[in-house]
Amino acid sequence: MSQFDTNLDVKTVDTLEETDRKCPSCGGVMDYDPKSGGLNCPYCGHTEAIAVSAGEPKAAQELDFSSAENLDNCDWGTEKKTVICEACGAESVYDSLEISAVCPFCGSNQVMEAAGKNIMAPGGVVPFQVTDKQASDLFKIWIKRKWFCPKLAKESAKAKHFKGVYLPYWTFDAQTESVYKGEFGRDKVKKNSRGESTVETSWYPVKGKYREAFDDELVCATTNHNQSMLMGIEPYQTAENKVYKPEYVAGFAAERYSVGIKEAWEMGQQSIQYKLRGNIEGEILKKNQADQIRSLHITTNFSNLTYKYLLLPVWISSYKYKDKIYQFMVNGQTGKVSGKTPVSIPKVIIASAAAIIILALVTWMCWRYS
Repeated sequence: MSQFDTNLDVKTVDTLEETDRKCPSCGGVMDYDPKSGGLNCPYCGHTEAIAVSAGEPKAAQELDFSSAENLDNCDWGTEKKTVICEACGAESVYDSLEISAVCPFCGSNQVMEAAGKNIMAPGGVVPFQVTDKQASDLFKIWIKRKWFCPKLAKESAKAKHFKGVYLPYWTFDAQTESVYKGEFGRDKVKKNSRGESTVETSWYPVKGKYREAFDDELVCATTNHNQSMLMGIEPYQTAENKVYKPEYVAGFAAERYSVGIKEAWEMGQQSIQYKLRGNIEGEILKKNQADQIRSLHITTNFSNLTYKYLLLPVWISSYKYKDKIYQFMVNGQTGKVSGKTPVSIPKVIIASAAAIIILALVTWMCWRYS
């Protein structure tokens, strides 16, 4: 290694040969190709399959949470790092969480795997299956369906350059056993002496146990992007992940996690408990032919807790309308789109007026025929 390689750890240097794979036909740097699922030369079109060793696991392995070594957050969101390109010697500055990039000078792929003291490498990756061209087409379809978006914005919206990035996620598997106690109510409609309808509810105590297994509960491990937008492009088919190989991220950017596994599991628990409450309430209502639930207290125990650290594919882009930038994202596996759009005030007024008229009509009909 040269004196300029101090920012590259040993694991990084070992992967440079794989991610800077030179095309045997023209010598160009090959990138991962979502269409073929292999490496592709953008210059001459030559493709190569990604080699899989005999006996190698096909997908990321579940890891025991109780023996996890990296329990703290690794938040380097404000730090930067300088990287020297092995191919041409150019010096580039990246966000410290970015673990994969392309040299802007020679096009060489650089993969900086997490191998530091407080960092773990990804166990698996869900490769891109949607190309940037497909992402652009899906965006056009998506924005045309946005009723409140101004017509001019729909017609003029043109996505800027798409950036393909692999974002870090934790997934959790767990068995849950919940004990609950509360009350369910059955409603009865009665009429008073004036002929007016009233609802009376009879309440009954209820308690019980509820068991459910959760598979691949997803928790985003980066805070550098709009979380609402990221949730909007879920779900991912995480079962289709492949054991991490640097070839899968060649030509794309990738981020290290900034949310550690300990905090991620706290977030995962909240999400699971929210789902459990809804499922338990649904079971109580169905079993007891009830209409309402109140004072429901739930205690949940988790067991057989395992986790995975995955990289998931996202296309990020934006468009401009009336001097304002609107960002959007496309799921790189499923093509689902999420983002922000301008809002047409006249359309909002029309929709609100229509809703008020419909509500008033329904209320009058209920009163008229009650």
